[in-house]
Amino acid sequence: MSAHCQLTGRRPGFGNHVSHSHRRTKRRFDPNIQRKRYWLPSEGRHVRLTLSARAVKTVDSIGVEAAVARIRARGGKV
Repeated sequence: MSAHCQLTGRRPGFGNHVSHSHRRTKRRFDPNIQRKRYWLPSEGRHVRLTLSARAVKTVDSIGVEAAVARIRARGGKV
C-alpha cells in the first residue's frame, strides 16, 4: 500500500535517526494511513479510499460525497 492520503495528499516525511552518540542515519516518518470502505449513494456502490487518520475525521464531518468530489477535483481516481 502506498503511504499517501487520497484526500489530503499527505505523504511520508524524511529525516534522521539521532542516536545517543549523535550519529545520524536516514529514516522515514510515515503518515497513519488506513483503508476505509464507504457507501457512495449517488453511484450506488462502495468505494475504498486510502486515507490518513485525519482525513477519516474529515470524511465523517463533510460527508463521503463531498470528500469524493474533492479527491476527483485533485485529479485522483476513486
